[in-house]
Amino acid sequence: MTKPSRPHNHSILANKVIVGSSIPRKWPNWLSSFAAWVLTKRGWQVEGELINQKKAILAVAPHTSNWDFFIGLFVVFSFKLNINFFGKHTIFKPPLGAIVRRLGGIPIERSKAHGVVTSISNKIKEADQLILALAPEGTRSPIYPWKMGFMHIAQQAEIPIQVIGLDYARKRIVLGPIIQKVTNIDEQMQTIYTFYDNVCAKYPKNCIIKP
Repeated sequence: MTKPSRPHNHSILANKVIVGSSIPRKWPNWLSSFAAWVLTKRGWQVEGELINQKKAILAVAPHTSNWDFFIGLFVVFSFKLNINFFGKHTIFKPPLGAIVRRLGGIPIERSKAHGVVTSISNKIKEADQLILALAPEGTRSPIYPWKMGFMHIAQQAEIPIQVIGLDYARKRIVLGPIIQKVTNIDEQMQTIYTFYDNVCAKYPKNCIIKP
């Protein structure tokens, strides 16, 4: 793999992955090193190339367990990524609300979902930089087809999507294909399903990528 021309202070987990200068970053070095150490001790590794954009969607799947969130969070800390994510509005109440917001949480009410895609798309357009991480399935339960909200957000906000796989069989965080522009949602979803066909979920029976 090509070495970065401007090397960053990488953690031991990220020593083979380029973190570009455009992607928003935060978190202290000690937290990055600690998170990488924990993941490495648990046997997890990262493979692939990380998108280098100021605005993008990171679609992380399969989502079949609460452990997915914590693994993803430790990856975020390891790479010192500045990301945002959706969460039930109920978890933003005290005492956890301040912590969830600090982690990048954006509260949503599922009972008032109408207009969420447009609202988030406008927020991304107005921002100087914003990386949105989400689970494309939208639930830990078996579902097919997956929810298309993330594709519509990317299309309206005119930003790319990178698909990321949590492969529990190989203990790999796989930085997968990048969809630079959403033009045909049905066709491009097939590309996404094909990628996840080779990624093993924590609970495979809860991940459906074929009808």
